[in-house]
Amino acid sequence: MKSLNLIIITGLFFFLQKVTAQTAYEHISNKALYTFIDDLATQHLIEVNTSIKPYSRQQLGIWLAEAATKHDQLSRPQQAMLDVFLQEFALEAGNLKTGKVQVYSQDEKLSLHLLPPELVWRDTLFRAIVRPVYGIRLFGTTNTNFFHSYGGLEAISYIGSNWSVYASLRDHYQNREILAFPDYLTQEPGGNYKLNEGGRKGGDYSEMRGGITYSWNWGSVGLLKDHVQWGDHFNGSNIFSGRTPSFAMIKLFMNPAPWLEFNYFHGWLVSQVIDSTGSYYIPGGHYKASYYPKYLAANMYTFKPLRNLNISVGNSIVYDDGNVHPAYLIPFFFFKSLTHTLNRGILNNNSMMFVNLSSRQIKHLHLYFSLYVDEFSKTRIGDPDRHNFWSYKAGFSISGWPHKDFSFTSEMTRTTPMTYQHRVPTTTFETNRFNLGHYMRDNAKDYFVMARYSPVSSLQVSLSYLYAFKGNLYNYVYGSAVKVDSNPVLQDKIWTNSTLSLCSEMLPVPNIRVFTELAYSNVQGYDVDGKKAVFYLNRFSPSYLHGKTLSVVLGFGMGF
Repeated sequence: MKSLNLIIITGLFFFLQKVTAQTAYEHISNKALYTFIDDLATQHLIEVNTSIKPYSRQQLGIWLAEAATKHDQLSRPQQAMLDVFLQEFALEAGNLKTGKVQVYSQDEKLSLHLLPPELVWRDTLFRAIVRPVYGIRLFGTTNTNFFHSYGGLEAISYIGSNWSVYASLRDHYQNREILAFPDYLTQEPGGNYKLNEGGRKGGDYSEMRGGITYSWNWGSVGLLKDHVQWGDHFNGSNIFSGRTPSFAMIKLFMNPAPWLEFNYFHGWLVSQVIDSTGSYYIPGGHYKASYYPKYLAANMYTFKPLRNLNISVGNSIVYDDGNVHPAYLIPFFFFKSLTHTLNRGILNNNSMMFVNLSSRQIKHLHLYFSLYVDEFSKTRIGDPDRHNFWSYKAGFSISGWPHKDFSFTSEMTRTTPMTYQHRVPTTTFETNRFNLGHYMRDNAKDYFVMARYSPVSSLQVSLSYLYAFKGNLYNYVYGSAVKVDSNPVLQDKIWTNSTLSLCSEMLPVPNIRVFTELAYSNVQGYDVDGKKAVFYLNRFSPSYLHGKTLSVVLGFGMGF
């Protein structure tokens, strides 16, 4: 195994010297890998811009190979984790990926193995891996028992020196409970559910992700349908959270200088607002509905003035002009300025700005701050009766100190009323009605702390505590008795969540994980604004989390 990893490391460093590159994205659901990369960066073993995710698989392989050259600085559990991940990224190093229980191989080009189950091909032009995807979570709670399962297939391929094609198809089934309706204040990924079909109680949804990309030595461009996550965090980003259903996009990445990165995408969102002019009845009396189009353009500039200091600034716009407007396809613009020319006097766009600061200048310490600005006026600053529409997150993490296998994280997020909302239904900061930003939405606050320890091999154990609460609900209506920027911030609590969780996860072989969670939760609603507590409980949380509950989760995952 050590000799195989040495070959992988050598191959990756050879790739580092080449001017060509390829980009297939590793999904953000692979949390063990993303956390491991974050730890390596905080311990000054690699340097990473952690504010923009997902990462490409080739870049991940390069970071892992760089960490492997500092093997003596890693603890034994870190070395075990690194070995597992290096095996996963053998194909990115140009090597034939092999696994345990070899079924068939041919001329160092073809490998069929069972642990993990994969079919791998490699020659001078084409490299590819095809493998099944399956996972299940068994929930046993005070209120009910249920499960969530998914299954499908994924493929990753590299063609020549610049092209990459990847795809992932998985069908989800949630038995008896729906984990992620748009209004639920949880971090479960969203889906477009079919409810109680085929006599099965619960919900099904299908998720197709993937894309085709062209890369060069300092950038890449691609047509994708995937998730994006912008903003440093450990408990949900407040810029782009990545928890909505995936959407199609054109994506651009550029790294023209060591001190500059640029990210941009133009997305096709799903408004779920019916366009009556494009809808009609078909024979048989059925109504053929059509949605209004909805688009999103976003960019982020990341500057690196000092080693391990990243300053990111960007902006985005949601618009519904009917067709894609070429002005929003110019990646480098400040999009709000365009609206003064394109949309003067009409309400068909919604613009935002954001900032992310990340400092790892002190070894073992990561300080981060992210700000999402929905609507801003300098006249509101200092006015106790008015507020801007924004969300900010501040946090820190300690990794590898005082013990190499220990880490600690603490963060807080605060969001004022009306943030992420908009008065025009077709330009809200949503897709499929799921908020693109923080999972708590507007007028909310949460605190999160977590301690994590790796006792042996690839086993990770964490203890975390979350306290989150939501304030009064307000409608975004101009001309009402109370101005939208004068609604009190967090005046009354309408919903609270206090959860203590003990989690464990282990990666026995590449691309396979087993995990457990024991959690005690106290989720409550309150009688506020003429609504009963049960109204807020039902709106913001699934029934299995109502009240004081003890839950046990056992899970297995093959693929992420």
